[in-house]
Amino acid sequence: MMKGIFVATILIVDDTPVNLSLLSELLQPLYQVRAASSGARALQVALSEPRPDLILLDVMMPEMDGYEVIKRLQADIRTANIPVIFVTALESSVDEEYGLALGAVDYISKPIKPSIVLARVKAHIELKTARDWLSDRNVVLEAEVARRMADNQRIQDISILALAHLAEIRDPETGNHLRRTQGYIATLCQHLKTHSRFSDFLSPLTIQALVKSAPLHDIGKVGIPDYILLKPGKLTSEEMDIMKTHSRLGYYAIEQAEAEAECPVEFLHIAKDIAHYHHEKWDGSGYPEGLVGDAIPTSARLMALADVFDALISQRVYKPPFSLEKAVGIILDGRGSHFDPDIVDAFQATLPEFSAIAARYADTEEAVSAKVEQLKGCLVG
Repeated sequence: MMKGIFVATILIVDDTPVNLSLLSELLQPLYQVRAASSGARALQVALSEPRPDLILLDVMMPEMDGYEVIKRLQADIRTANIPVIFVTALESSVDEEYGLALGAVDYISKPIKPSIVLARVKAHIELKTARDWLSDRNVVLEAEVARRMADNQRIQDISILALAHLAEIRDPETGNHLRRTQGYIATLCQHLKTHSRFSDFLSPLTIQALVKSAPLHDIGKVGIPDYILLKPGKLTSEEMDIMKTHSRLGYYAIEQAEAEAECPVEFLHIAKDIAHYHHEKWDGSGYPEGLVGDAIPTSARLMALADVFDALISQRVYKPPFSLEKAVGIILDGRGSHFDPDIVDAFQATLPEFSAIAARYADTEEAVSAKVEQLKGCLVG
């Protein structure tokens, strides 16, 4: 055997030494041959190195016949894919059919004819080699597809965060607001995914898209003038009307991106709904369209609570942070007016998780101060 050249391994199983010797002499010039004189030994050899690429199996053997051997080979994932050729003196077509039904790939009758044995062995070794090559190729291709999908996913996630941070640069909020609201959305979704009102919508893929889309809820603020967006006090009614347009601006920006996509992108559809409707209120007193109850997309109802809660507990240039207790009280008071009652119930049930997320991504004094100074610089500019 020349190093580097593949040589198939054949396992011969027969309880008659003469038959083992005859087949070994016939096959050894072309293949690496291993031998077993019983069914039990054949099962051991099939699991040892070098693993056989093909098994020539006698049927009539004491203790464990060939039929039982192939059943056990087929039942073991480690040997199930090794092709088996029965070599037997049984000549009945019923015996042949039974052997093939058990999983044998071929049937050679004794006394053997060397040319037939060599031809059948060559054909089945070539088939197995081709099958193994295709299997290995599929593994490589699947790995490549998975790698490219992961790369695309990373690019998509980075693009979302880049867009969200674009709005954040001009917004009196810190970057941790995006992380916290994502965490709140994920918490609410996990709690509500088995709820009768939400289970049809909150599939694993939709939950993933919701969490991914959450940072884009205020993307429309890039279109709000600085003197309104960064005003450190209460807005006039005219200024508030302009501020409210950020929901439509975000909707239109994402809708245009969605329209230009070559195929539907679920997270863009959800992001569009979140951007457009997260200021709607359950009782119809919100904006931009005054939708009522279930007419408000579920994604926007979830975002409404997450966004308001985080705004309440966070410092802004125009207000100090509220205590957790006060913020929770405001959310609970908004049950059935501002917020979907079932989403408020989910919030109340998961308060420990909300509190942990708020603590994990709390804004440091340095971050808040830096944001204030940045915004002051924007106002001066």
